[in-house]
Amino acid sequence: MRSLAQYHRRLVNQGPDSRCEKLIELTLDPLGRLYGTALWFRALLYKRKVFSSYRPKVPVISVGNLSVGGTGKTPMTDHLVKFLLDQGKKVAVVSRGYGGRKKVGVNVVSQGRGPLVPAEDCGDEPFLLAQRNPGAMVFTSVRRAEGIQVAVERFGAEIIILDDGFQHLAVQRDFDIVLLDARKPLGNGKVLPAGLLREFPQALKRCDCVVFTRSAGEESLPPELSRPVFHSRHRLADQARSLGGEAICLEQLNGKKGVAFAGIADPQGFFDALAESGLTLVETVALSDHAAYNEAVLGRLRDAVRKADFLVTTEKDGVKLGSESFSVPCYQVPMALDFFQKGALESLIGQLIEEGTHMPLSKELLEILACPKCKGEIQSNPEKRTILCDRCRLAYPVRDGIPVMLIDEAEPF
Repeated sequence: MRSLAQYHRRLVNQGPDSRCEKLIELTLDPLGRLYGTALWFRALLYKRKVFSSYRPKVPVISVGNLSVGGTGKTPMTDHLVKFLLDQGKKVAVVSRGYGGRKKVGVNVVSQGRGPLVPAEDCGDEPFLLAQRNPGAMVFTSVRRAEGIQVAVERFGAEIIILDDGFQHLAVQRDFDIVLLDARKPLGNGKVLPAGLLREFPQALKRCDCVVFTRSAGEESLPPELSRPVFHSRHRLADQARSLGGEAICLEQLNGKKGVAFAGIADPQGFFDALAESGLTLVETVALSDHAAYNEAVLGRLRDAVRKADFLVTTEKDGVKLGSESFSVPCYQVPMALDFFQKGALESLIGQLIEEGTHMPLSKELLEILACPKCKGEIQSNPEKRTILCDRCRLAYPVRDGIPVMLIDEAEPF
């Protein structure tokens, strides 16, 4: 599967280099258009409220991407969790729990005191977030609305981070962050399987801001997709940690021979970062994303490390390994995001918090709304969080930042 995924990524990123591959590309192209059109129509049905979506009682920040894997959602989510905890908020991460064994109901990964279940049950990313942020609550649920309800009603969460939520339109959000890999933000511009995009690029019009990861600080969006843009780069931490929890400065490994392995969407990016930090890697082992460390995989790594002094991997992989897995030390190296515009994204998030639950109603939104009774103009009353129709003398409530334009919900004034 790993070799097939690598072949597909190479084909859609670099293009065909033979007649056979050209034929494959011609076959995949209409499939991508069909899939993209289906997702566009699905989003339209949510927008027109043909499909219902859940409105949580607390603010929701969604972190997602437009392409499959490898943009840095986990470091971004970790960054936001730390910021919100510093603001004194009871923050909960709600994830689908991809790769976890528990598929039914709501899985309480952490109540705010560290992980309660193993990574095999909840998935490696939720476990890692709970481990990195013991003060945060973490939940997994295939039906993420149920996870949010449990987080808010049973555990008192004040703000939700919806992990990998851009395409999860069944839950409404107050702030939508989309990550794009700056090295090739839109890939070849095509949707799966003809490209790596989950939706057509025009879907970016739904988001509130875009964060370029692995950025040089200069990338921008096409004018027709204009959104607030932030730039960030991945950074290896200065310290690594053994599977047993022992901390070590990364530079202490310089001069020794290592084997690097990773089961993430973009293992080569991790290997390159290790090499740039000065580590000598005699071999690299790229595994499939969310790889299971069965005896076959462990045996492969044990064979590779016979010619090396240590193993090195990501935190996401390390949570699935035991301290006695190998005969030589195995170190996990955390990844973090550094922003070029320091504090700018946090300022937007802070504004969301200060508003209580929501961003203020925009002038553009007010211009397209009308009183459902007389079809006349309306105006905002921010102090009382209502929408007013002077002609009908009715006040429509604004709940969770959303105007409720229903006559049955209006009150006379």
